[in-house]
Amino acid sequence: MMRFPAFLTAASLCMLLGSFACQRNVVVTTPTDAPPAGTSGITSTPAPASANTVEPTPSQTEAQFDNTKRPAWLEKRIQYHLNEKKQNPPIQIMSYLYKGKRVYYETVGCCDQYTNLYTSDGKLLCHPDGGLTGRGDGQCTDFADARTEERVVWQDPR
Repeated sequence: MMRFPAFLTAASLCMLLGSFACQRNVVVTTPTDAPPAGTSGITSTPAPASANTVEPTPSQTEAQFDNTKRPAWLEKRIQYHLNEKKQNPPIQIMSYLYKGKRVYYETVGCCDQYTNLYTSDGKLLCHPDGGLTGRGDGQCTDFADARTEERVVWQDPR
């Protein structure tokens, strides 16, 4: 049996493994490279929006803004929200006629919290929606159907 010098065996092994283990003429492209046949089908990049599109704002055509003098208790409630951390979505207070009386509906910032419905003198009437079920506390289940004359009283401007 013939013996090869050790360096020849190692070199032969590397060449043999190199030819089987590595492919040659492989081209690696990144997603930013254009395909070989031209463009990727996207002909333009959209321009950035001029306004923040993350936070929705209510359309003033959907609800009229209420310019009447706010009750003192409601001004205190608004000041409370302004002193707190900004919520997402922003807090809103709407006024409605409900069962013939003026009421104030206060939204909440986020997630599984009850909304509040106040009488015109500031007493908590019920929680019409929100909570874990999204159906409120069950005390005024007809509010969504029976309310009329929607007006935006206040929305957090931050």
